[in-house]
Amino acid sequence: MSVSYPPRPRRLALAAPLALAATLAVAPTPARASDHLDSPSVIADPRADIGDLYAWMQPDGRRLNLAMTIVGHSFSDRLRYVFRIDSAHRFGDAERSLEIVCRFPAAERAECVADGVDAARGDARGEDGLWGEKRRLRVFAGLRDDPFYNNVRGTRAAYNVADAALRAGAPRDASGCASLDADTVRAIAEQWRHTDGGAASNLLAGWTPAALVVQIDLKAVDRGGPLLAVWAATESSERRIDRAGRVLTGNALLGTLDGEEVSDRLKERYNAIAPAQGGEFVPEIEKGLALYDGFDGRCGNSLLAAPGAQRYRALAQLLADDRLWIDSRRRRCEQPFAVELAQAAGRRAYRRDCGGRTPLQAAINVYRSLLVDGRTDSVSDGLLRDEKTPSVSRFPFLVPAEREYRP
Repeated sequence: MSVSYPPRPRRLALAAPLALAATLAVAPTPARASDHLDSPSVIADPRADIGDLYAWMQPDGRRLNLAMTIVGHSFSDRLRYVFRIDSAHRFGDAERSLEIVCRFPAAERAECVADGVDAARGDARGEDGLWGEKRRLRVFAGLRDDPFYNNVRGTRAAYNVADAALRAGAPRDASGCASLDADTVRAIAEQWRHTDGGAASNLLAGWTPAALVVQIDLKAVDRGGPLLAVWAATESSERRIDRAGRVLTGNALLGTLDGEEVSDRLKERYNAIAPAQGGEFVPEIEKGLALYDGFDGRCGNSLLAAPGAQRYRALAQLLADDRLWIDSRRRRCEQPFAVELAQAAGRRAYRRDCGGRTPLQAAINVYRSLLVDGRTDSVSDGLLRDEKTPSVSRFPFLVPAEREYRP
């Protein structure tokens, strides 16, 4: 099923002080989405590169919906595309687990197996998808409009402002948070909300990645409890190549101030391990959190921030376990990170939301806001929705591509 794909731009080799803008800015091309890590392995084959992961409850409460987008426009016949769902009664645990493994031996054939539950084999490109033998599993695999939207140029400009302040000697406290003056803070916010001085624009408009969409009966995945933790991976016969959980964790918080060689090594290792092993990245994530925390001119007000030199330890530990959490008892799924906010931060108002991430949500703005000042709506890149409107209830959810991709 291998096809050719467009050449990727050569990465810029930046010195450590300039890596802040380059690493956190997501990317300068539509081929990069929120999880794109630019590690050498995924550059070698973008069909192994997960752009984004989505997971949410069907409004009737009977099924879990899953979707991953693949940068390379097609699926490889040499890779496994995997959704892993842990279930538990307590946040942070994994009492039972289920894997949904999809392979693509030919362009017109998908083989997706939910171990011990159901298996779907055949052509999964139609709008109705492909049902499993027991009709407990449903699969779509094909090109779709990318539901992720991002003002990449505005984001890069905002980080350039912060980078300039750091190079000019903005002081940092014991936790690594920089004290930025009021003019710098205002400039960061203004650049973030605009593109080249004008209205914010979505650099990913019209991008059509390959999308793997799965719907599975809730009773198949909640055997360990009603709290579900989802992550996705691409794997060869030898190793795991890429993985994705929450929006931006790997892309924004690893190797932020390091050169390309160090950053590549961190991200290759991050992709290779499971979320349960993420503790080794806590010190590195703390460095990235310190940078975000200073963007509003106040240090110490990011989510879960604590007094002292280990201000960001609790949030770094939470993010290092990079799984997307869903409360399957809730049918309304409107607030990204609702489970984390309710369970880890004690914010009771979010207990009625399933959490997760739907293709309708501006999850990237929520994520940034939580890192900057602990709120959910304080940071915006000026974009509130995609040019197309995906569905949260009608399979396969993502909008069809306007035109066929031709390499």
